[in-house]
Amino acid sequence: MLTRTAGQAPTLTDDRPVSQPGSLERGIDILLALSAASRPVSLAQLCRSTGLPKSTAHRILGVLCSRELARRVGNGYVPGELLESMAGITRARVPGTRRVVLPYLLYLYETTRQTVNLAVPSGLEARYVERLYGHNRVDSRSDRLDRAPLHCTATGKALLAFDPHLREELLARGSFERMTRRTITSLAGLERELAQVRRHGVAYAQEEFTEGVACVAAPVFGPGGRICMSLGVAAPAYAAPLGRLGISVRGAAQAISAAILGV
Repeated sequence: MLTRTAGQAPTLTDDRPVSQPGSLERGIDILLALSAASRPVSLAQLCRSTGLPKSTAHRILGVLCSRELARRVGNGYVPGELLESMAGITRARVPGTRRVVLPYLLYLYETTRQTVNLAVPSGLEARYVERLYGHNRVDSRSDRLDRAPLHCTATGKALLAFDPHLREELLARGSFERMTRRTITSLAGLERELAQVRRHGVAYAQEEFTEGVACVAAPVFGPGGRICMSLGVAAPAYAAPLGRLGISVRGAAQAISAAILGV
């Protein structure tokens, strides 16, 4: 429309309403919020950070989850496997440390001749970002997914024991899924276990996630003394020398921590 100010020529103004963001833009906003968070994000938190109505955010999250761009973990959401692989997201891992870490993983494998795992927290799970094994690898439930629950794996316990925020989020559940007859499912039982991990610097899981598999893990610390990864070894339960494996794993984890600080 034309408008006129006294003593000036007519000017053209645009009275058209500002267009609202479409579904694609809203979806991108949600993905950005998930990628920026270090913990699972609840629906309410996503609505606050994106300004989206709850019904809209919930509908878009449903689509994102169906396409593996987002994933539900407990009462929150994290980036999905497809988004992580596309973006190269590896939570809590110190950037640029792969070349530093790999020699120690290779040495640990040569020393133990068992499956070696390097894990980082992903939501309320342990995600395996490096795995070394031979032809006689021990079979585990995590083989096809490269992730496992925190409460019943040695790598998960190591992460929980030294990350108070992660521990608070998991322990808030109050009880945990039973994977085998040996799985610790009570809050008190897991708390006692984690206290032992902090005391000795080594975590154990004996057939708690997969029957026939025993695991040992130790924390890897990054800048500021914060845990950033956990290093583990998985072996057949009937033949696993847990004490000897614990010494090897803890020594390798301490060497990696020292090397990371020198990067």
